[in-house]
Amino acid sequence: MSLLKPAFREKRIDRRIAAYQSDLLATHYAEVENMYRQIRGWRHDYRNHIQVLKSYLDMGDVQAASSYLEALSEDLSTVDPALKTGNKMTDIILNSKISLARSKKIQVEADAHVAVTLSTAEIDLCIIIGNLFDNAIEACMALPEAERMIRVYMVMKNTQLYMSFTNTTALKKQKKVNGRFFSTKGADHGYGLVRIDTIIDRYQGYISRNSEDGAFTTEVLLPQ
Repeated sequence: MSLLKPAFREKRIDRRIAAYQSDLLATHYAEVENMYRQIRGWRHDYRNHIQVLKSYLDMGDVQAASSYLEALSEDLSTVDPALKTGNKMTDIILNSKISLARSKKIQVEADAHVAVTLSTAEIDLCIIIGNLFDNAIEACMALPEAERMIRVYMVMKNTQLYMSFTNTTALKKQKKVNGRFFSTKGADHGYGLVRIDTIIDRYQGYISRNSEDGAFTTEVLLPQ
């Protein structure tokens, strides 16, 4: 009986991780679809915007045309891909998360330059980046708007993909337990952390997490 309990517990954890992964991917796809829906809508209205601007200029109302252009620029900034990394999947997931973060009044600083082709499977890349960004967003939401910040940096280091996510947090410096940080959301959470670690182990990569007062950083290296 004692041999069955650990096996049963492992299967239950595996099922929860699988369910978490399924929900995560569904959320990511919904966010990406929403971003492209906004882009398609803006393109659909493009001719109308041009007609309005031409009308203002025909009437000699340069101030009205200028104000309209400024409003269009602000509107476009919410749907135009903010980041072009060089890799299609990375562009999709990063831009959808950047859009989500900014909609929550979180300042995002992102600098990413990635190889056009990566050996990391797209689904694994989606899970890693999506989890890291979601965790950063959730941590920021506990802070006043003026203090919310996420910094993302991705670059190729020889044959390895390096990524760094830093976010502000309301927490003090967290302590590791048996060399690991654990989710602050309770025993039934933290499957995203497990999923990231599992994927990185499979690729024989490297992950480092660092907690300081008011900030949390995760660094990842993935061989390509």
